[in-house]
Amino acid sequence: MTDTQKKRLVAAAVKAAGSAYCPYSGFRVGAAILDANNVIHSGCNVENASFGLTICAERAAAAAAVAAGAVRFKALAVAAGRGSAAYPCGACRQVLAEFCGPDTPVYLAAVDRPDTVETATIGELLPHSFGLRRRQRGGPKNR
Repeated sequence: MTDTQKKRLVAAAVKAAGSAYCPYSGFRVGAAILDANNVIHSGCNVENASFGLTICAERAAAAAAVAAGAVRFKALAVAAGRGSAAYPCGACRQVLAEFCGPDTPVYLAAVDRPDTVETATIGELLPHSFGLRRRQRGGPKNR
């Protein structure tokens, strides 16, 4: 992944965070996924008065990618919070592991500090995910 691609991916996540619907928490989150065909798909968090129905940005981006026909992700970025990055929740980590290999990079940035990026891998974020071993053997291919 080039530095330019990484910056584009983080910028797409920051932009998506601007569209977040978060009247309850006020915590904007944006996510951007780079698929195997180098197309970026983004999503934002969408809160609901019934908190269990809230959709996280990472899962919204994954759904957008799948709706566009992508089922193999090369990298992703998450932009959230102010001052320091926020990491995906456990549910999002498991959903992302479905479409990523354990070495897939995850770039994390605060919305107000997009030039300060932390990097982790899906395997580091969810080392014993359900189904991850299947991904290590190749996983799904883009349609």
